[in-house]
Amino acid sequence: MTQLEAAKQGIITEEMRQVAEDEHIDAEKIREGVEAGHIVIPANKNHRSLHAYGIGEGLRTKMNVNLGVSKDCHDYSVEQEKARLAWRMKAEAIMDLSCYGKTAGFRHWLIENSPAAIGTVPMYDVDGALGKALKDMTADDLFQVVEQHAKDGVDFMTIHAGINQEVAGHVMRNKRITNLVSRGGSILFAWMMIKGKENPFYEQYDRLLDICRTYDVTISLGDACRSGCGHDSTDAIQIAELITLGELVVRARKAGVQVMVEGPGHMPLNDIRMNVEVAKKLCHGAPLYVLGPIVTDVAPGYDHITAAIGGTLSAACGADFLCYVTPAEHLRLPDIQDVHEGIVASKIACHAADIVKKVPGAAQWDEEMSWARRRVDFKRMIPLAIDPEKAKAYRESSQPEEEQTCTMCGPKCPMKTLDSILNNRNTDEDPYLK
Repeated sequence: MTQLEAAKQGIITEEMRQVAEDEHIDAEKIREGVEAGHIVIPANKNHRSLHAYGIGEGLRTKMNVNLGVSKDCHDYSVEQEKARLAWRMKAEAIMDLSCYGKTAGFRHWLIENSPAAIGTVPMYDVDGALGKALKDMTADDLFQVVEQHAKDGVDFMTIHAGINQEVAGHVMRNKRITNLVSRGGSILFAWMMIKGKENPFYEQYDRLLDICRTYDVTISLGDACRSGCGHDSTDAIQIAELITLGELVVRARKAGVQVMVEGPGHMPLNDIRMNVEVAKKLCHGAPLYVLGPIVTDVAPGYDHITAAIGGTLSAACGADFLCYVTPAEHLRLPDIQDVHEGIVASKIACHAADIVKKVPGAAQWDEEMSWARRRVDFKRMIPLAIDPEKAKAYRESSQPEEEQTCTMCGPKCPMKTLDSILNNRNTDEDPYLK
């Protein structure tokens, strides 16, 4: 059985118990969420090293880390280092977006070693896996790659099943500045135009569901038509695809296959709430996986910040899963430092949203930090930080004269001042008030 089929039969799986323990929620509540389709637990039967995480309503906002090789940068040892960093920083998911050469070896290594859920976009792998030009690929070829990824142990796959010929017509009629910015969606659109055929993942959706059900792969319905700039946000192309995705959500659930939906890319801040609410409504409460959103187009080199701003608001409004963005977005393949900064920015966004959503334990973490700050207890503050290593390095780089202060305020530390006043200390004897 899949997680969804088990939930429908009233069975609480080991993965559901693990999610419940992590989230401090009753396991029956997790089962009910999975049954309703409002929670997914990506957990391929062949992924033995997995620590199962839940994504969806009432749970902590989760984060995905993208990595993988390209034609210009294909050193797998670097990608392995990035993966190890993601595991150390407790990312809940990693997507291998390798789009060059033979990717199977790296994928196998990830699945063998990763406690995080592993995702892929099979369309990125078609030319390397098949050794064929796009024009020579058949629908059977595309499904062959999907099935291989599923058999290998991939927990969730981005499948651009919503960009059918009807939606493609909207793309042709409604002109955008940036057209389609989804790599997988653009490849599939090109295949449809070259072949003059329907999207095979839409036309043979039941075939896709059979593969996913066999291995319990969660489908992440890709947003091929997401906006690639603020100007293109929330247009007819995006909404037409979203309507189709909502129909595919219903079919997946009926087939016992877990499903989530990918959300918009670039958009102005004031469009985010409406986009989240519309996506949740049209897609029947399916967990929403958002790519940013990037809220301004003019900050290359800082898009981990633009995405964290958009990600915080989208998650606070109901999105469930954030795809991290690094400072290298739009510029190059990220290096290890870019990955680190992207993870931290996304973790901040997730946690800030969880406070708004009143996720159990979220506000308590902040309160514990606040008490440590009141006591000027750096030994406690640093381990509580999202990035303890950086906090420790900053603290050690500039030492104050008095241990229980920092070099910003020194003797004029407001925590020290108020502590003395409120505790009626003799101000003549207190060095902080002389």
